Amino acid sequence: MSILGLATQLFEVIAAVLVAPAFLGWVNQCRAWLQNRTAPSVLQPYRGLRKLFWKDAVLAENASWLFRATPYVVFGLMVLAAAVVPSLSTRLPLTAAADGIALVGLLATARVFLSLAAMDIGTAFGTLGARREMMVGFLAEPALLMVLFVAAMISGTTSLPKIAEGLSGGTLALYPSLAFTAVAFTFVLLAENARIPVDNPSTHLELTMIHEATLLEYSARHLALMEWAAALKLFNYACIGFALFAPWGVATEAQGLTGLLFAAPVLGTKLLVAGAALAVVETISAKLRVFRAPEFLATAFLLAVLGLLVHLLLGA
Repeated sequence: MSILGLATQLFEVIAAVLVAPAFLGWVNQCRAWLQNRTAPSVLQPYRGLRKLFWKDAVLAENASWLFRATPYVVFGLMVLAAAVVPSLSTRLPLTAAADGIALVGLLATARVFLSLAAMDIGTAFGTLGARREMMVGFLAEPALLMVLFVAAMISGTTSLPKIAEGLSGGTLALYPSLAFTAVAFTFVLLAENARIPVDNPSTHLELTMIHEATLLEYSARHLALMEWAAALKLFNYACIGFALFAPWGVATEAQGLTGLLFAAPVLGTKLLVAGAALAVVETISAKLRVFRAPEFLATAFLLAVLGLLVHLLLGA
């Protein structure tokens, strides 16, 4: 484990933590432009986090240790997930102990803690949001695993850095299986990050919200950590998509520090394009009824399975 590898790992994690709110702010700004509204600043998420950190936390009388610890656990798991995803470089020492399947496990663990904390207080809306959150996760995780399996079968490994390095370093080829799984991954990204059409992150209607319903009892620093973790989760999913379907520009082990400096502006360009595309999808889509979400995610799973069958039968 070289010092350069540790430095690269640390730099990537810090960059993910700091850039994630800006990426969320860029998506919100693009949505406002497309909807002919006054666009908020890209820095608005940072201002919201700063305001929340300066407030005094208010906790329910019957809140247990789980409710208090969950924001720190969820944020820590998202930071750990950022250390596994090759956003800037494939020189990540932590990936020797964690691959794509372990990454799905980290995301699932964060969801379990979030749902348990939402039910801990015993409010109706918290329990409602927790059940819906688990329903979405129960349907989205198999689709995400199937997407990772297709990429793993093409690259011969389940390690995301090695998948990204293999796809970017090989000959330029068109994989129909990856085309199907890219659409499936887009569906999963929308569902897992509480985006339209599955959920509306800006809604104030308790009966229709999913993710936001689990955060109603949080305030101050606890809410700030939860909001920061949500932004980091969106950033991580975007970088997973880059590693699987657009791995070009990521620094490899052979490139060293020069490749890392080149990878930073490439990642910024990818985030700008991905944020604008996500805003377009949300603008042209309508919010689905909650009971239509399983159909949406079942479609994602079927597309991922179709991509797997195309690879197995046609080798493409």
